[in-house]
Amino acid sequence: MITPATLRRAVSAALEEDAPWGDVTSTALLPASAHATADLVARESGVFSGGEVFAAAFTLTDADVRVDLHVADGDRFAAGDALASVSGPARSLLTAERVALNFTQRMSGIATLTATFVDAVDGTGVRIADTRKTTPGLREFERHAVVSGGGSNHRRSLSDAVMAKDNHLAVLRQSGQDLATALREALSRLPHTTHVVVEVDRLDQIPAVLDGGADTVLLDNFSLDDLRAGVALIAGRAVVEASGGVTPETVRPIAETGVQVISVGALTHSARALDLGLDLRID
Repeated sequence: MITPATLRRAVSAALEEDAPWGDVTSTALLPASAHATADLVARESGVFSGGEVFAAAFTLTDADVRVDLHVADGDRFAAGDALASVSGPARSLLTAERVALNFTQRMSGIATLTATFVDAVDGTGVRIADTRKTTPGLREFERHAVVSGGGSNHRRSLSDAVMAKDNHLAVLRQSGQDLATALREALSRLPHTTHVVVEVDRLDQIPAVLDGGADTVLLDNFSLDDLRAGVALIAGRAVVEASGGVTPETVRPIAETGVQVISVGALTHSARALDLGLDLRID
């Protein structure tokens, strides 16, 4: 969830970065009295995300700018569609243009890529989830975009859940600690509401994870046959999540193995910015 404070802080920082001492081009060239209207136009089809952020870039620049959104986050659109319109002092529109587009193009790109994965597993009941592979400082915006595309959010941060990955398990082995015992001891010290996820990369690791009381077993980079075997071995005693190199082409076969969640880092670390443009007209 993007809180008002997070929205204001991130957009204000972006505006300051882009015009730390003002927009010298617009101020020098354009009369203060010039008024303009602009349309946010899709150059390609996709899924929209970032309406609030788009609007904030303009209104934080100038409270006299009016922003009208024609689509909501999560709506699908076609090339040529007008997604929003803005009107106000021409200087302000041009000052805020790039920040508004940068956020909206990035977020809509993530939403569109997420929808590709979600569409691919339609009917299986499997959730497509993001990961912590996000842009530093922009996690909440990218997580919001994943939800706009029909996906689900994984843990927000290291503080939200126990998630023991390969490096954690390596440290335990080096320390001579038994995984099942270590998990049980950790659970005894944690609030009963804490969710525990353990990542494994071999089938023979699963029994200890189940004995330790994990809520979710994450099967990382498993073959399809091993995913099916893992699902059978877990047999409903924990949520089964799959991850590792998932693509739009491979996600459906993975979903059909019986896993319940598929986490995809590419949703945020590899999404292409969608081609959106701001078409200006002078009033």
